[in-house]
Amino acid sequence: MSDQQPDQTNIFNLAEQFPNVAELCNALYERELLSLATSNIKDPVLLKRKLSGLSYHIKNAAEFLINEPTPIDVDVHNGTWKSKQANKCPAAKLVANDEQIAKTGNWFKQHHYHGAVVCVYVNNYGNEHIELDSIDMFTSPVSQLHTNKNGWFALNGETLEKAKTHVTHRLVKPSKAVLSAACSGHTWNTKGKATPRALSLRELLLSTNINWKTFR
Repeated sequence: MSDQQPDQTNIFNLAEQFPNVAELCNALYERELLSLATSNIKDPVLLKRKLSGLSYHIKNAAEFLINEPTPIDVDVHNGTWKSKQANKCPAAKLVANDEQIAKTGNWFKQHHYHGAVVCVYVNNYGNEHIELDSIDMFTSPVSQLHTNKNGWFALNGETLEKAKTHVTHRLVKPSKAVLSAACSGHTWNTKGKATPRALSLRELLLSTNINWKTFR
């Protein structure tokens, strides 16, 4: 019991400050436990480590979601960000012409560092969404960036990973519209807007590291 007291105390203190935090934490717990239960994790040590860190990460995510000022809102019932969805994916136009691709390259040449939150445009046969990822490596001099989940990219956003499926991944220059769509889990298909996806706890935690004034 003694090992759990600090986390319990923090959560109780948080609940006194923000009445909705219990509902928010509950939504985050439910979603992450379901994700872990249906995951392909076979290593019991890894699963145990993820479960043991759950309370700490959920408390931090909930505290940020409720306490920090951002240009997008929080749905405490579902433990998600929410914002108005554009009719078309805002990242699609950033990969559609050479001028925008060049701007992406110039931006990442100036703004790259370890831990930087980045946006990855994903297109699966016309089903589109934007994922949050983070930079964990880059070449010196910088010409390629490596993200924690999606691997290596050229500065202009082109993936350098060998395609294993028909899914397209492209690093895109962040903006308010792109980040809002990524945080809110917006998705699109060939008919237009589709049902938003729920962010993983990993992506949700990445969203708490975004500087909404500089988009980095």
